[in-house]
Amino acid sequence: MSTLPVTLPFEELAEAIKGRRSDYGHISGLQLDRFAPAEAWSSLPYRPAFVGDTETGVLHGGVVTAMLDESCGMAVQLALDGTRAIATLDLRIDYQKPATPGLDIKAHSVCYRTTRSIAFVRSTAYQESEDDPVATATACFMIGANRTNMLADRRMDSRSIPTLEAPEDPNSPFANSPFARCLAIRVNDDGTLTMPFSPKIIGNPILPAIHGGMTGAFLETTAIVGVARELGAAAPPKPIGLTVNYLRSGRALDTFADVSIVKQGRRIVAFEARAWQDDATKPIATAFGHFMLRPTPGSDEE
Repeated sequence: MSTLPVTLPFEELAEAIKGRRSDYGHISGLQLDRFAPAEAWSSLPYRPAFVGDTETGVLHGGVVTAMLDESCGMAVQLALDGTRAIATLDLRIDYQKPATPGLDIKAHSVCYRTTRSIAFVRSTAYQESEDDPVATATACFMIGANRTNMLADRRMDSRSIPTLEAPEDPNSPFANSPFARCLAIRVNDDGTLTMPFSPKIIGNPILPAIHGGMTGAFLETTAIVGVARELGAAAPPKPIGLTVNYLRSGRALDTFADVSIVKQGRRIVAFEARAWQDDATKPIATAFGHFMLRPTPGSDEE
């Protein structure tokens, strides 16, 4: 494996980041458009496979989560020298409004502080104006998380990267959610959900490890399905905010998840979800968040 010098010139660092995105970041089409020290402007082109609900055309919240996770990571890399691996420790997403169907999403991420081991980032996802955000995020990253270096390994160029596809399945519980079908998520008989391992959900291909944004997207999907089922809701709840805590690296294995309702109000539900792989007592990530319940047709709240 090749290595980078101790300090990489900034312009070379930015070019390396452009060409060394995660596998999911690469196939999703995420681009680093503009950069400055510790600051990244990125864009994600609209794709039908990103839709979370075909009835509205609105993007799946997990698409935004994954984009913000990777965009924050770009800002952290731009604050460092290109020699150290990073990993997301936690990511908080606050959804401001649904993304307009058919439009690209942009993000502006700023790594505003680094210590020897931790980087702190904030980010805004938007479409037409940063002053009118789709979502905002704050995150913490571990610096020197492992001994890999995605920016240095040139062997990544020769690998075959899969494409994002959402096969039609009218009998699936995700018949109206192309992005969930794209991830091949399925509901199990015991109420848990499974996200099968696939090369397209890889973040770090050297380990390999599942993209943190994909884990966040899976936890959010699990929460939506589980809360709607538990409450007998006619329509899926609307995400308000989500905080994902990453506890272990997601390996090249199938991932399972479940959700529990922490508190239920008339309009707001608090939930906690967890994801694991080969041992349910050792979760790889947990998520806590809030949903807004959609009004029941004919109710006074419509």
